Amino acid sequence: MHPEAKKLLAEFPDIEMVEALITDCNGAARGKWLPVDKLSSLLAEGIKLPESAVAQDMWGRDVPSICLENGDIDGWCRVVEGSLAPSLSARGIDQAQVVLTMFREDGAPSLWDPRQVLTKVVAALADRGLYPRVAIELEFNLFNRPAEGLSLREALPEESLTGGNLYGLGALDEHAELLEVLRETFAVQNLPYEGVLKEAAPAQYEINVAYSDDALSYCDQVVRMQRGISAVAARFDTLASFMPKPMENQAGNGMHMHCSLLDEAGNNVFDSGTLEGTPLLHQAVAGCIAMMPDTQLIFAPSYNAYRRFQPGNHAPTQPNWGYDNRTTALRIPASPSAATRIEHRVAGADSNPYLAIAALLAGILMGLEKGMTAPPPIAGNAWTDDIDNSHLPSHMADAINRFSRSQSVRDYLSAPFQTAFAELKRQELAEFERRVTDFELETYLSA
Repeated sequence: MHPEAKKLLAEFPDIEMVEALITDCNGAARGKWLPVDKLSSLLAEGIKLPESAVAQDMWGRDVPSICLENGDIDGWCRVVEGSLAPSLSARGIDQAQVVLTMFREDGAPSLWDPRQVLTKVVAALADRGLYPRVAIELEFNLFNRPAEGLSLREALPEESLTGGNLYGLGALDEHAELLEVLRETFAVQNLPYEGVLKEAAPAQYEINVAYSDDALSYCDQVVRMQRGISAVAARFDTLASFMPKPMENQAGNGMHMHCSLLDEAGNNVFDSGTLEGTPLLHQAVAGCIAMMPDTQLIFAPSYNAYRRFQPGNHAPTQPNWGYDNRTTALRIPASPSAATRIEHRVAGADSNPYLAIAALLAGILMGLEKGMTAPPPIAGNAWTDDIDNSHLPSHMADAINRFSRSQSVRDYLSAPFQTAFAELKRQELAEFERRVTDFELETYLSA
């Protein structure tokens, strides 16, 4: 028996099933459930899945142009070292889980795999003696599941004109049992949970995830937390949603990312001893701003995501920055100088964590490599300022075109990923554009 399997089963002898999880470009969990007697071979050899399994559309459909490119060959999915962990189900700890990452038959990384895209950027920073410290804020909704026969719209609460009880402890009381099981679920897998709060919109919550100096393992943990949130909510007949804009007149779900850079000695290279930060911070900000429009498709990967980007709707609409300014796309939070960092506020909650962090780090890397100069920081309301007429792509089609033509995306994230992600998003967009909505019928059918 594999030593890791032997150790886990000695501590948790009731484990009967192993979930082998890999995350596709949309952030969806793919993989297999295997009987526990396959755990040793899984750890030693991995499993095969089609390379296209990580490049499917939102409905889990193949993208013909991707599959046909190579005859839909298999990729080798290897278990990420150290990722084997017990998993808490409704029956207790009777499951285990591993995280997979994909390689090609010749041993090269499959750059359709979002984890491998992030690996590429992290390695490029390491070559410069720099190591990211990252954190993510997870926003999501907890909706009541609609009764049988009713539409999903029936799950949405009434849109209160007076807000969603931001920071309200009473709102946490409403889901106290669910949130306690969620805490226990995270604890079993030793996930970096730092608490939960009520957010601005009705039924909206945020989980704080502790900082990490290992961006890859951190994103593995975030993916596991998202899977845990959905699974636990379902046990309580509740719908956990990471949809970026489920309610028309309420704030959407974002995924704010925080990042500083450490040198070989563990020093924060953004720390100047003052709020202003070092020249390296300013170069990193400049690179993030320059990269932001080209990678909007990563931060807003769905048709619905673009409904978040409206002035005054808690989502930035322009590539800009400021000190302790929550209306800008990049915020330098007020904090002790040793914690000087960039808060990237663009991504929606449906953004793939591996890809979102990769795009953030790619912008930082580009700014440092090219010694870029940041524009002046914005003070005041950035939603009303239009300094240079620059805006983030506000429609999915524009974001796809910008992403697919970007030399920066090709250079820093890879050409294979650029091609695959653009193609699967074109397929999704075509599906939405051919649909006739109820609102269109109400407006035009009898006009």
